[in-house]
Amino acid sequence: MRDAIYRICVRVHNAPMRLAFAAVIALASLAAQSTGPQAPVAGRPADDAAILESLKAKTPPLLLLRGQEQRVAYANIEKLAPVNTIRAGGQVYPLPVAARDYSAFRYDRKGTRQSIDEFMQQMNVVGLLVISDGRIVLERYAQGHTAETPWISNSVAKSVTSLLYGAAIRDGLIKSLDDLVTTYQPELKGSSYEGVTLRHLLQMASGVTWSERHDDPQSDVSQLSRLNAEGGFRAQLAYMAKRPRSAEAGRVFNYNTAETDLAGAILRGAVGKTLSEYLSEKIWRPFGMQADGYWLRMRGSDLERGGCCISATLRDYGRIGLFALRGGAMNGPRVLPERWMEESRRPSPGSKEYGYFWWLRPNGRFFASGSFGQHIEIAAAEGTVVAMQSYWPTAFNRDLLEHNDTFVDALIKAR
Repeated sequence: MRDAIYRICVRVHNAPMRLAFAAVIALASLAAQSTGPQAPVAGRPADDAAILESLKAKTPPLLLLRGQEQRVAYANIEKLAPVNTIRAGGQVYPLPVAARDYSAFRYDRKGTRQSIDEFMQQMNVVGLLVISDGRIVLERYAQGHTAETPWISNSVAKSVTSLLYGAAIRDGLIKSLDDLVTTYQPELKGSSYEGVTLRHLLQMASGVTWSERHDDPQSDVSQLSRLNAEGGFRAQLAYMAKRPRSAEAGRVFNYNTAETDLAGAILRGAVGKTLSEYLSEKIWRPFGMQADGYWLRMRGSDLERGGCCISATLRDYGRIGLFALRGGAMNGPRVLPERWMEESRRPSPGSKEYGYFWWLRPNGRFFASGSFGQHIEIAAAEGTVVAMQSYWPTAFNRDLLEHNDTFVDALIKAR
């Protein structure tokens, strides 16, 4: 399946598709914010505090971090970048533990039978969670990571933005996904975005020309850091307004990082509050997330990136998966329209692998995915959610994706 995604990416824009560019570009441009010496974080190696202080002092592009610096940065994004807080409530949605014995579990990897521990070690997985029928059947942490550690989600945030679009429609704050983008963002009138709908944005099918080649410094996606440093989202919007059209809207799938930010800005304007506040109001508090989360925002404003960088604990990753699996009805009033999740899984034009900011599998499963190994897999037929937090050595490559998918598939089948 993921080979198909890789091939689509090459065909559509001659660059790897599921690189989660929104996360990459956003993280690459962040400067650290020094707040003075920090105590060692509980449950992690004692030298993590020193690594964190070093990151604050030298402000490296987070995209380039690897190894222990990468691990520490992913667990401390709220200390290294501007964020909005997603407030949790007083009651926590229960995840009873019904641990199963996975000591004999093995999966096939290039002719070798491997264990869960071997997978976690090889893939730099710091947190692995399997929820089946509402109960935790497997939960493992590594390298000082704990159940209380927040971790950056990268492009998993896109799928959360999709959930919030459903909430806004149910609340009557957005009339329809067939509404025109220019209705909400009049700065784009007279541009190639004339005739583009909200649905086209969520399906990555605007038809507006966009190069997502991260290896090309002249590509469109490579301009985002500079634009946001120079003038924030308004500068980015002005750049987008100048892009020509390459296809009729709704016909061709083309991954476009800037349009996820546009989708977030439109949603923020429609609901009249930050995405973090709306997420807290609609999902985080009423459905019992265990801890506050954080959402990366653009510098100079309170506008979060619609396609990137929510930071949350592993169990709250799992609760997001359960929320989606159950169609937005967990333990309180319905938040999403009745058939929203079914609609969200309708394939985008030109790609059977993408819905409304969700990745789709031919077997009916769907998943949220972020660069460097962030993952929430939803297997509705099996009543199972798999969540992972990782720090891969590269944003993605074919080998990493195939390894990840092989393991997740075997884990679900063995639930």
